[in-house]
Amino acid sequence: MATTLGRRLGIADVVVLGLVAMLGSGVFVVFAPAGAAAGPWLPLSVLLAAVVAAICVLSTAELVLARRDPDERFTAGYTAGYLGARERVHPAVGRLAGIALLFGGIGSAAAAAGVFGAYVLGTGRLVTGIVVIVIAAAVNIVGVRTTARACWLLAGGTLAVLVVVVVVGLLGPGAGETASASATAGEAARGVAVPSVATSQGVLGVLAAAGLVFFAFVGFANVTTHREEVRTPSRTLRRAIPIALGICTLIYLAVAGALLVGLGPDRLGTEHAPLVALVDTGQAPALGVLVRIGAAVAAGSTLLAVLIGISSTASAMAERDDLPRSFAKVCGTGAPWRSDVLGAALAIVVAVLAGPVASIALSACAMLIHYALVHVAVLRLPSRRVPAWLPAIGLVLCLGLAALLPLTSVLITVGVLVVGWGLSGIAALRARRRPVVESEEPPDEQAA
Repeated sequence: MATTLGRRLGIADVVVLGLVAMLGSGVFVVFAPAGAAAGPWLPLSVLLAAVVAAICVLSTAELVLARRDPDERFTAGYTAGYLGARERVHPAVGRLAGIALLFGGIGSAAAAAGVFGAYVLGTGRLVTGIVVIVIAAAVNIVGVRTTARACWLLAGGTLAVLVVVVVVGLLGPGAGETASASATAGEAARGVAVPSVATSQGVLGVLAAAGLVFFAFVGFANVTTHREEVRTPSRTLRRAIPIALGICTLIYLAVAGALLVGLGPDRLGTEHAPLVALVDTGQAPALGVLVRIGAAVAAGSTLLAVLIGISSTASAMAERDDLPRSFAKVCGTGAPWRSDVLGAALAIVVAVLAGPVASIALSACAMLIHYALVHVAVLRLPSRRVPAWLPAIGLVLCLGLAALLPLTSVLITVGVLVVGWGLSGIAALRARRRPVVESEEPPDEQAA
């Protein structure tokens, strides 16, 4: 059973928790398809994605701080959008927000597994991705959780790797014509080609790239996750959120600039492991090992966190009859094991059917739709700490960026959400028709 730390986390701790969540698998792969779409304007896409992420995290914080339930601990940041849309707008809208969050998490888990395989192995990455998903799900079921102290180590290690990449990219020989070992190995493996993201399209390309880069910021919800462990939550979160996002944005801008200088926009769009390709181009193969280790650790920690988020969301929806009640049952460690198994199984399906970059596009589209509904929920709050125009702008930006993602990804995401929303509605309808006597016993006692 996950335990709380007490109200011991200060601003620095919350900033580090947010950085660990954001500096995950996305930074190691998302700049390739984003570079293909935006070309030399990639830094502008990063800035736009950061603005959208900032508005989303502020809206999420509004929903988190508006809730007064002391039992909502780890899941607060992940399920705030689902609960807010359900309670402030309509239960059906909440179900759609929950399904979008689930599918976004599943795509993110598949992408993280793909990044792990892409950076650890040049070939056979599909099998590696499946194995790492199974291991991560097993670890979550056992009940292992990341501590604040471990997050400091993870953040420091990831930052060190990214600094190496930036230095090599900016001070290296510059864009070259020779294909790296990363690209050559990637072309021979299944599912590694950058999916249908058209080459630079001017303004539309910049906007499409911003939607993809948004995926790299999605971990910002983790800034609001540990509300009950934070000293003076309202003041601390309001200070930590802009600091964490500002640091992350500067890092992403530096990495994007280094990739453009070191690889060039044309070659960047063809790489499946762009950071390793950059180090190889800089004639520093020994540092490539460091980058691979950093990517594997970041992808592994991201996968663990995302699978926890998926199971937490599925469990919260099951407790409110938006999914079958069985997904709320917990095992001896306190983990909702059926939700963990469901999330891992669906992540494997997406990892098999789509490559890591296609998974990013699917996840980004679903998460943008989810946060559009979060903004709608914030607009319905009776007392907001932010002006109404801010979530209104966030709503327009989220829907706009989602619509400009690769058309195939948009159509698949919409189709999955419609089917999932329908199944969730059926589960809710069946729950309403269930005899009252069956729901008298609390879910925890049923699980016991």
